Amino acid sequence: MTSPMEDMSRSDLELSPERMLELAELASRLIVERIQGLDAEPAWRGGSRAELEAIMREDAPEEGRDAESVIRRAAKEILPVAGRVDHPRFFAFVPSSPTWPGVLADYMAAGHNIFQGTWLGASGPSQLEIVVIDWFRDWIGYPETAGGLFTSGGSAASLDAFVAAREHAGAPERATVYMSDQSHTALTRAARIVGVRPDNVRMVPSDERYRLKMDDLLRMVEKDRAAGFTPIAVCGNAGATNTGAVDPLDHIADYCAEQDVWFHVDAAYGGFAVLTEMGKSLFSGLERADSIAMDAHKWLFQPFEAGCLMVKDVRRLEAAFSVRPEYLQDTEWGRDHPNFGDRGLQLSRSFRALKIWMSIQTFGLAAFRSAIARGIELAERAEAYVRASDILEIANPASLGVVCFRVCPRQTLLDDERIEEVSERVQARVIETGTAMMSSTRLRGLYSLRLCILNYNTTWGDVERTLAAIERFALDELEAAAP
Repeated sequence: MTSPMEDMSRSDLELSPERMLELAELASRLIVERIQGLDAEPAWRGGSRAELEAIMREDAPEEGRDAESVIRRAAKEILPVAGRVDHPRFFAFVPSSPTWPGVLADYMAAGHNIFQGTWLGASGPSQLEIVVIDWFRDWIGYPETAGGLFTSGGSAASLDAFVAAREHAGAPERATVYMSDQSHTALTRAARIVGVRPDNVRMVPSDERYRLKMDDLLRMVEKDRAAGFTPIAVCGNAGATNTGAVDPLDHIADYCAEQDVWFHVDAAYGGFAVLTEMGKSLFSGLERADSIAMDAHKWLFQPFEAGCLMVKDVRRLEAAFSVRPEYLQDTEWGRDHPNFGDRGLQLSRSFRALKIWMSIQTFGLAAFRSAIARGIELAERAEAYVRASDILEIANPASLGVVCFRVCPRQTLLDDERIEEVSERVQARVIETGTAMMSSTRLRGLYSLRLCILNYNTTWGDVERTLAAIERFALDELEAAAP
């Protein structure tokens, strides 16, 4: 006769090894089928709240259901109703096309249920994070004092950096932060979270190529210092989201060193272009920044989430975040055994470095260099196509995979407002017909279409097909809008 405790030894939440493998095989097969069929699918599929409520709204079931049907329902009704950011013609915002080893790495890390806040909790994963962070350090050209950590993305990386910048400046009450008017809103949000008043976040004008103007920066800092403010950080772009623009990093580094102000670079979008010769040239001065935000789920082809913060002197990061409560006293293993929870805002952390390590071990760094260079080349070819067009006009030259352009026929009686209406309809038709997913922006107040080409599976045929469709739709809409 068994005791009550023995009767409870097998949980209702447990599955047999055979059943676990059956379900894993089904899920894997459905994912591979999805990836193989992407090209034939539209790059975006959405649904209204009302439509999705009708499909998904229900009370949580008291009794379990057949696991296969649950998996198939997720694969059919939930997961596809989203932007397919790994589609070869997803050119909107900043796409992400993960490698299969990266996907498997996330699956394996989840299966091992890694908690990577302390060395005690995850010694092997922590050592691997050090290894991958050191790869990044070498690619950037940082000194051996540098280090960092993986984060959810560029937003969290910049937030961690601003905490370190604030502490480096002595946590002043009247703090100011400076960034280009082309900087990502994540930087504005990070500044506010660390205590910088919204009206003390200074937007520095950009030049005709959307790069931060140094003269304006100098005047703004000088005026603020005279008024009793304390600048805590200047931010540069290494690939602005809007245009791919790169700020004058060397000049900003010179100025920040002279003024003893923290220099942070937002390289979340373009940072891994440093692996290419063009990227190294464009990013001259990146290695002089105090901190750098980078996203491996963008141009290093990893699944979300794979952000990273690199800091030239990692001790500054640890000084800003390290706390030692009694209940974690067992986790202190000494200087050579960092607790990554002491480098950023997360104590509960997943094991993000594994996907980068597995992907690069599988394919080799040369394959990644080639894929990044191809994205840059495709954007340059797209720019040449637009310049040769009688219907389209370049709004900003291609930079780091981004090209912006407008519907602007060489001979038209339509004013800017009507041209904007035509452009909006063209963009809508590109998306609605399933041709591609593309986004828009405003450059100097003018509505512009924008292609961001990052997918390692994207071909010139995908780009050319999209541009040809834009021209065709533009002709239709211009004819309909003619006075």
